[in-house]
Amino acid sequence: MLTKAGSATTMALWNGREIPRLGMGCWAIGGPFYAGDVPLGWGEVDDNESVRAIERAVDLGIRFFDTASNYGAGHSEEVVGRAIGDRDDIIIATKFGFATDEKTKQATGAFADPAFIRQSVETSLRRLRRERLDLLQFHLNDFSLEASDEVFATLEMLRAEGKIDAFGWSTDYPDRAARHVHRPGFVSIQHTMNVFEPVPAMIEIVERNDLISINRGPLAMGLLSGKFTPDKSIGEKDVRGASLDWMVYFKDGKIAPEFAARLEAVRKLLTEDGRTLTQGALGWLWARSPRTLPIPGFRTVAQVEENAGVLAKGPLQADVMAKIDQALSEFHSS
Repeated sequence: MLTKAGSATTMALWNGREIPRLGMGCWAIGGPFYAGDVPLGWGEVDDNESVRAIERAVDLGIRFFDTASNYGAGHSEEVVGRAIGDRDDIIIATKFGFATDEKTKQATGAFADPAFIRQSVETSLRRLRRERLDLLQFHLNDFSLEASDEVFATLEMLRAEGKIDAFGWSTDYPDRAARHVHRPGFVSIQHTMNVFEPVPAMIEIVERNDLISINRGPLAMGLLSGKFTPDKSIGEKDVRGASLDWMVYFKDGKIAPEFAARLEAVRKLLTEDGRTLTQGALGWLWARSPRTLPIPGFRTVAQVEENAGVLAKGPLQADVMAKIDQALSEFHSS
């Protein structure tokens, strides 16, 4: 296991367990799935490599894996279940709300009624090979505030029944993040956050309520991995090549020019102490708040090893953070 750079790289969970402050996001290992002809996955995958990558992450100390019932039309959950099973030393977070057809790999709609939630829980338990879900997250980002009350009342009941240990909301809206903080068992917000999107309003809610900030898109959909050049195109089965409104980092299958410019403005700062670009981006998230838990994606053992390498590096230093803020300030004001 990698040595850690002090307590800054660990965090205590709702159950009192302390884990490294780094998870692994399992969207990509689900493989292709679609909404009609629009790809929602990250391309083809090798399940054996995915399992090896998860096992390597565990060897390196990772104890938090994030997936969802719709990733790969359930395939991500199945792969995670195959690799980890019911090990009680590992936290698996999953999500519900988007329905998919396992056979056709097609998205079939978004649902949040109590019967659907309960069915989704049973399906996730089966795929993940768990007796209880550690963390169940509501996946519908912009769901109605008022209508969400019934959703989270259902989650409270499932927790009382022992089906789930804790719950949260995957949302980028601060008002939705704040709506259910009073409920016992509400422990986390999963939201977009990275060097390019510091989301101060969301972090204020997280810190004030002692929640866990699970950072999706910590590498800006791979832009902060440094492996993409302006002329490199995304594969046809990759969601980053689709024309989706929320896909801001990539346009027409290539890096969006405005984000390519931002990357060049901070590349040297993120890597100047011997980190890779990926490790710099993760270290930025740790330095931004003590409540952040980044979940970079992966498809290979090598990617896991690079992600986990940040555990030996720790958060970025305050002076570097200030220089990054300065370098990006011109983009924020434009």
